[in-house]
Amino acid sequence: MSGAGALFIDRDGTLIEDRNYLGDPDEVALLPGVAKALARARALGYRLYLFTNQSGVGRGYFTLGDVHAVNRRMEELLGLSPPVFDAIGIAPEHPDDPPVYRKPSPRFIFEHIAADNLDPAHCYMIGDSPADWQAALNAQIHPIALTTGPRGDPSDHPLIRENRIHVYSGLPAFVASLQPAPWIGE
Repeated sequence: MSGAGALFIDRDGTLIEDRNYLGDPDEVALLPGVAKALARARALGYRLYLFTNQSGVGRGYFTLGDVHAVNRRMEELLGLSPPVFDAIGIAPEHPDDPPVYRKPSPRFIFEHIAADNLDPAHCYMIGDSPADWQAALNAQIHPIALTTGPRGDPSDHPLIRENRIHVYSGLPAFVASLQPAPWIGE
């Protein structure tokens, strides 16, 4: 029996509107269709992981507690039975600090592939930023680019072109392309 598949999902610009250093739960706004997309991915047999860079902590703009409060508010708005995510990876490092979990580090992905018996062939890192796609490439899983973040359509980005990364209009469009999990029933 092979390992399970998983979606490693960025937060800002992928699941919620990118508010640039969001530390206030009252400012959380879901992107259209993401709750249904997550529910569908889960129904197809994929495990869900939130993987988010939050350099606002390292910069002193807000605390790790604020990040947890924003995540809790997002999960409330999603309205899915808890826990929504199998694990949440938060990288609070300042960009100038040596990266531990900060994307493009693949550490969070590697840890969960090993700990949760995931099959990299069925794992995806989904996000709107070059750091998301590079983390996927570094972990040797499938990078998925979205146009929902503040950068807009990334189709001309060198990482996209050089690695033939698929670009989708949002998480719902990507999840609609997924097939039922082949590892179910093996």
